[in-house]
Amino acid sequence: MAAAITGVGVTCPSKLSQTAVGRRQKRCASIIRMTLVEEKKKTYSLKKSEEAFNAAKELMPGGVNSPVRAFKSVGGQPIVFDSVKGSHMWDIDGNEYIDYVGSWGPAIIGHADDEVLAALSETMKKGTSFGAPCLLENVLAEMVISAVPSIEMVRFVNSGTEACMGVLRLARAYTGREKIIKFEGCYHGHADPFLVKAGSGVATLGLPDSPGVPKAATFETLTSPYNDISTVERLFEANKGQLAAVILEPVVGNAGFISPKPDFLNALRKITKENDTLLIFDEVMTGFRISYGGAQEYFRVTPDLTTLGKIIGGGLPVGAYGGRREIMEMVAPAGPMYQAGTLSGNPLAMTAGIHTLKRLKEKGSYEYLDKITGQLVKGILDAGKKAGHAISGGFISGMFGFFFQDGPVYDFEDAKKSDTAKFGRFYRAMLEEGVYFAPSQFEAGFMSLAHTSEDIEKTIAAAEKVFRTL
Repeated sequence: MAAAITGVGVTCPSKLSQTAVGRRQKRCASIIRMTLVEEKKKTYSLKKSEEAFNAAKELMPGGVNSPVRAFKSVGGQPIVFDSVKGSHMWDIDGNEYIDYVGSWGPAIIGHADDEVLAALSETMKKGTSFGAPCLLENVLAEMVISAVPSIEMVRFVNSGTEACMGVLRLARAYTGREKIIKFEGCYHGHADPFLVKAGSGVATLGLPDSPGVPKAATFETLTSPYNDISTVERLFEANKGQLAAVILEPVVGNAGFISPKPDFLNALRKITKENDTLLIFDEVMTGFRISYGGAQEYFRVTPDLTTLGKIIGGGLPVGAYGGRREIMEMVAPAGPMYQAGTLSGNPLAMTAGIHTLKRLKEKGSYEYLDKITGQLVKGILDAGKKAGHAISGGFISGMFGFFFQDGPVYDFEDAKKSDTAKFGRFYRAMLEEGVYFAPSQFEAGFMSLAHTSEDIEKTIAAAEKVFRTL
């Protein structure tokens, strides 16, 4: 007699001699594993995603509502997703993926967390938006202020872009100056003054800084390579008394993952103080991710102003900017600098943020993120090098990245030396193995508390297999 393995189409003997049982069981198990792998290969399809995306292209520019989702830099078929839970995602074709994008960062405790969903359900019974103050704003504001060293007062907005727009206007209002310094490859949203040598989708798609941006809007934006303090010093010397602010991602996530060199952030803090210029950390990605107090706590460098987003909304649209009280009191209605938003501080975003931050504050959260992210990055780098590929990368807590080049990568020019064609092949092959990374060489990856050792082991095993085929 033979026992059929349901859904696989393989039969194994159900009656075996005592002497042969061990050998045959091992052989049978091997056959089942091989068959399951083959079945997975046969059934991996993006037919429904293709149909949905083709329809979307008739409805939305490029078929998407944010450019990097179109997969233009990695090729192949963009994926249309249906649901998420924990560390996994499912597309409309039924394919399952281990997710390292995390909705571009906010899903740090895992997608669709049960406690967050329950809290949102209760909040929704009271209403989704008041257009007026609610007590939840006070609660989240107190949590943010107590966590982030630079923030004494905070203003909630609806996105990271909006936060950066507001903080730039505030810096100019407070200093009475107009010029700013930003860094090549750093992305601070799509507001006109920031679309100069920007990272993220601008870098991913190889676009010019952007048609439609008037020269006047960027005339006061000066740029420097990241990690290059000598260029910053020259810009200060050439623009004495004219610089309102220096803004940067303290750890770059929008040109791939790039860490600051030792003392780079300290040097920026020193030169900005000496010139009465504000230092702004854009912590939309790093805030509450690389430590509870963000990059400024991790590196022990306190800026004057900070922008936040993603995590403080727990997956719902949110942003914030904050800083020293004397600066923030310039913001209307306390002061003359105007900025407003109908949905700012809405109860749903505040609720999700509160419960996300509560979870992150639990003992061992960041130690766990650091441990499993380190295991993932080491495993991928080791697998790539073992297969003979040029690869480099790094991580801090739950944020990571890798480049298809030997490295080191200190700035955007270094990042652009990566083999993006190889990354595209790697990316598409990993999708078929059930692993979802950001569809761009120039985006960081994100870990969550929901990721397990099993997720990491499966990802590394998939990477080892794919590296051998590249």
